Amino acid sequence: MQTFLRIVDAGSLSSAAAQLGTTQPTVSRRLQALERSLGLRLLQRSTHAMKLTEDGARCYERAKELLASWESFESDLRGAGDEPEGTLRVVVPHAFGQELLVELLKEYLDRHARVSVEWLLHDRAVDFIADGIDCAIHVGEVQDPSVVAIRVAEVPRIVVAAPSVLKGGPPPSHPDALARLPWLSLRTFYRGELSLTHVATGEVRRIVFQPRVSTDSLYAMRSAAVKGLGIGVGSTWVLRDDLQLGRLVHLVPQWRAAPLPMYLLYPAARFHPARLRRFVELMRERIPAALSEATRT
Repeated sequence: MQTFLRIVDAGSLSSAAAQLGTTQPTVSRRLQALERSLGLRLLQRSTHAMKLTEDGARCYERAKELLASWESFESDLRGAGDEPEGTLRVVVPHAFGQELLVELLKEYLDRHARVSVEWLLHDRAVDFIADGIDCAIHVGEVQDPSVVAIRVAEVPRIVVAAPSVLKGGPPPSHPDALARLPWLSLRTFYRGELSLTHVATGEVRRIVFQPRVSTDSLYAMRSAAVKGLGIGVGSTWVLRDDLQLGRLVHLVPQWRAAPLPMYLLYPAARFHPARLRRFVELMRERIPAALSEATRT
């Protein structure tokens, strides 16, 4: 029944097999065994498509309820204090997932020896059901009303460029001077315009530009900035070392781009396994301090 739910959510037998860590023939045999035991055809399959039968649609809804009840029943019997176990699938933004959050991941795994984690790095929106994801750490506003979204921190951003971009001149102190320089665009958060706010007065200035390089990777944007291809706006913690070593210069230091919110996201449900609950608890507690420490320059 669990396999049947995963097939439907993933959209194909091959995707379900990949998420379950098994083979497509195994998934097919489990589906056939369920159909035989029920005496019903649950899925209609062709070379190019798969869809639920009417009986399959009813089975899918009831199966979700039954399995949620069973997991809750198991949890009650074993007690809330039991050690979490199983595999946790987490999606994390590339930059955070490669550096800042790995230490917190280690802390989580050190506490829970019977848990393994699939640590998946990408910055696009998460489809929790289709991709079989348990939790996501997301930077930026959340548009999906069906998920639980816990705001855990804000990510400060600053404007930087390599000294070569300034061609020997002094670093600009006002945003109006920035539009004349080449720009780099981090497409996930800004493209051809940006607003900066004065930290003391609250004055807001809007800058419009045509980017010389546009990318969806914070690391690629940083590398392009270090190579002198243009001005970039990025997370302070990622740019800190380059600033300290003089590879980048902090431009208009009295002005800031709006900080980006960081959220813990997971699907709304009546029951969540202990491995997810413990992960959320730890990240909620530790991310603010880790980000604050990394942001100090």
